[in-house]
Order: sequence, then structure tokens, then C-alpha cells
Amino acid sequence: MTDSIKNKKPFEVGIYSFVELTPDPTTGQLLDPTQRMSNLMETIELADQVGLDAFALGEHHRPDFISSSPVTILAAAAARTKSIRLSTAVTVLSSDDPVRVFQDFATLDLLSKGRAEIMAGRGSFIESFPLFGYDLNDYNELFSEKLELLLRLRESEIVTWSGKHRPALFEQGVYPRPHQEKMPVWIAVGGTPESVIRAGKLGLPLAIAIIGGMPEQFAPLVALYRETAERAGHDPAKLEVSINSHGFIADDSMQAADDYFPSFQQMMNKIGRERGWSGMTRQQFEKSRTLRGSDFVGSPDEVIEKILFQHQIFGHQRFLIQLGIGTIPHAKMMKAVELLGTKVAPVVRKEISG
Repeated sequence: MTDSIKNKKPFEVGIYSFVELTPDPTTGQLLDPTQRMSNLMETIELADQVGLDAFALGEHHRPDFISSSPVTILAAAAARTKSIRLSTAVTVLSSDDPVRVFQDFATLDLLSKGRAEIMAGRGSFIESFPLFGYDLNDYNELFSEKLELLLRLRESEIVTWSGKHRPALFEQGVYPRPHQEKMPVWIAVGGTPESVIRAGKLGLPLAIAIIGGMPEQFAPLVALYRETAERAGHDPAKLEVSINSHGFIADDSMQAADDYFPSFQQMMNKIGRERGWSGMTRQQFEKSRTLRGSDFVGSPDEVIEKILFQHQIFGHQRFLIQLGIGTIPHAKMMKAVELLGTKVAPVVRKEISG
């Protein structure tokens, strides 16, 4: 790793969640949505208490998730936390109004005293497009145009702007203004070079979702991002990269795998049937949690080793883990959060930033 991309601040470790509402893979029982939300609040509070750096929520409009309005949830979390940064993972900007997105996050930023972040992406599901009246044929154009407006709103209180997919603004003020002078806007990608290039040209921090394959396959994307940003005149030392992946942690490696696999298999097989994928086997899963696999499932020491291994590849500044896929008992989830904050994060920060 070159000096230009060494960390200038402590390495960040955090969690993201899609707030699944799925049947327990063992009992078949479905948790009450109110209880699921209460459990989530406890998870975010604990993440803050054990010193994790960020908690992010996905936006989904499906029956198996209850996070269609993640900023509302984050606002509730802001009142119950002190230092953890609060983000989305992701805001589906293509099917939203950038003015409302900015206002919502500015409000969150005021409530949290400067802890809000926007992670903007095109989304891995498409339900929001017909729901809000958008044409999937405009998928790329919508994101590009709306990102342009969102960044304009971040820069200026009074905005004049026109585009194809939203009514124009002429010298209109957008309020409230956030607590932070420049609220962070991340670009989240799943592996599309065009999206990486966009983030690089704009000099925006980049979040890469690695949820399959080997991490080395994504190294060219990070290199492309940094090269594009430098050519566009941005300081490489100020460019941030986050690696976002699936995983779970328990005191014992096999316990972590046994706790995680049933719900993970259930969710992956459901999505697989929708998208024409083959089913997930235990053998495939075990391979994915090896050092060069994509999933961070194991003991604290194994997760530490894997984060450090990937840092040698990417030189990234942040790692976010989706702890659990589907329904995992709340007590085990809380234990995983505790281990991430007290066992994993301190060692990783010391090794990378010390």
C-alpha cells in the first residue's frame, strides 16, 4: 500500500442491516414487526455502547423487510445513541426525490449532532421503481441526474437546477441545513465499473458490496476508482473506501457457522428462486467463509484475520458487516455485536491505524 492511501484516521468498523422479517428457519415462526423493530433499536444502542463506528440500514419495499423508511428508524436511533454514525445502505436514489432525501438527512444530522451519512445507490431490488412511478428503462439516467441534484443541494442553500425526471428549481431554498458543513455522501456499488468511475470523477467515498466470489476479483475496481479520482484532480489521500460484506460472529467458529447458515440459506434460496440462481449448499457456504471467500463468519480471531487480509488488497478505510441474514435469535445477534465491538474492532484499528 502506498503512502498516499494510508489511513489518516482510525480504521472504522460498523454494521449494516436490511431489517429482515422472515420466518425462523427452525420453528417457522414469524416475529411480530413491532418486536423486530424493538430488537433493532437494542442492536443499534449496543453497537454504540461497544464503540462501533457506524450503523447503516438498507431501504427495501418487500414483505420480508421492514426498512422501507430507514431514515425514520435512524432518527429514532439518533435519540438513543451518542457517537455512532448513522447511514443508509443504501438510499435508492433513483426512485426518490433528492430534495426530500436531503431534507430528511439534514434533519437526521441535526438530531444526531452531525452523525448522519447518505449512502446512495441504485439498489439491488427493483420494487421501488413501479411503486413510485418510475420506468426501469431510465435506471441509469435517473441515478445520474438525481445524484447531481443531491450534490448541488449539499453545496448550496439556494439552488437553481433543471433535469429530465424532476421539476426544475429556480433560486429556491432547501431547508433545514445539516449540522455538518458537508454531510458525507457515499456511492455504493456492487461491481459495476461505470458506477466506480462516477464515484471517482466526483471524488465521493466508495462502498463496495462483496457478497460473493473472492476479494481479489474486486481489487481492479478499487484501483480504477483511485486512478479515476486522481485524474479528475482529487487527492488520493482523502478518498475513502468501505468494504461491505455478509457475516456473523460467535465465540467459536463452528458455532458461528451453525447459528448463521440456516437463515442465510433460507434467504439466499428465496432470492435465488426469484433470480434464477441455484440453491445454496453447506459446502458452498463453508468455502465462502474461508480466508479468500466473501463471508465473514467465524470466531473473532478469524474475522480479524480476514479483515486484515482484505486490507492488504484494498487499503480501505471502513468495514461494514451485515450481521446475520434472515432471522437469528436476538440474544445471539446481541452477542455478535458485542464481539465485533469489543474483540474485533480494537485489534483491527490497532493493526491498521496504529
